[in-house]
Amino acid sequence: MAAVRYIAQIVVGIDGATPADWHRAQRIFAPLPQKPILLWNDGPGLKRLMQRLKKSDLDPGPTGKGRNLWLCFGLVLASARARMVVAHDCDILTYNREMLARLCYPVAHANLGFDFCKGYSARFTDRLHGRVMRLLFTPLIRSLQGIIGHHPFLTYLDTFRYPLSGEISLSQDVIRRTRMPSDWGVEVGMLAEVYRVSPTKSICQVDMIDCYDHRHQDLSPRDAARGLNKMAMDIVKCVFRSLAGLGVKLDRGTFDTLLSTYTLTAEDTMRFYAADAEINGLKYDRHEEKVSVDMFVRSIRSAANDFLRDPLGDPLIPNWDRVDAALPDFFQDLLAVVQTDQHEISG
Repeated sequence: MAAVRYIAQIVVGIDGATPADWHRAQRIFAPLPQKPILLWNDGPGLKRLMQRLKKSDLDPGPTGKGRNLWLCFGLVLASARARMVVAHDCDILTYNREMLARLCYPVAHANLGFDFCKGYSARFTDRLHGRVMRLLFTPLIRSLQGIIGHHPFLTYLDTFRYPLSGEISLSQDVIRRTRMPSDWGVEVGMLAEVYRVSPTKSICQVDMIDCYDHRHQDLSPRDAARGLNKMAMDIVKCVFRSLAGLGVKLDRGTFDTLLSTYTLTAEDTMRFYAADAEINGLKYDRHEEKVSVDMFVRSIRSAANDFLRDPLGDPLIPNWDRVDAALPDFFQDLLAVVQTDQHEISG
């Protein structure tokens, strides 16, 4: 990253940071020539701004990946230094500058006409990774297609090679108009919102790198509040609520059928991946994969129960156009808080 000169600004959102963590993060990022701006999401200044939003009926939702990303987008808009933004997860182990360039190019090139780009790549080391994508999301979407029938939104989701990727590039206009979930459903929620606010001809995906690896989450099969278990529930609920918002009726009978259909589809998928691993000389733990599928069945059931109890769930975070209209000085206040935090740390 230090050698990339075309970046106007780097923004890093930091959740759950104590003052000591905040100082450490500043030291880690200080050597970069772009002088990254760090958002102390749990600092007193940003907490005050979040309370102000709540009092103005612009609730940014609970702390989570989605709210972190939303705040980073807001700072980019407030700074007015770039016409497009690239978002990356911060746990990538195989990062290189070509990955960044490939992700930027479709939206940065003025003549291509794209406003949103989703990155994808193969995910493996000595074994296959991406369990949530392979064993939950794709079998879930294809099971829903079998039950509901053809629906443009399900086809759209299934078209993406890796819809759960955190690597995206998008124009400022899309950022301003897009709402998002505050939790782990943010990737699916973003795709749903982009589908709603942008023509599909302005949406694309790009192969970023030969092989992608990152820090892997624990499965946490016995704890629905942690790891891939929590992630799976947030993703599934986001899919259900996105479909409901598009007029698809989802009831108890639909979900009962879905559980059976998903289970068989996921088990067939396991057989295909076992063959894929064998052909490519990769390790494949069939028992571990089955444990994951069993947990995802429970995640789908829990997500369905939550949806039936409360079809709306937590509201999406308001888009930045709405915040700007309701609180015209909010961007200035956000800049002031962030600048104060940077000064306190550097001092």
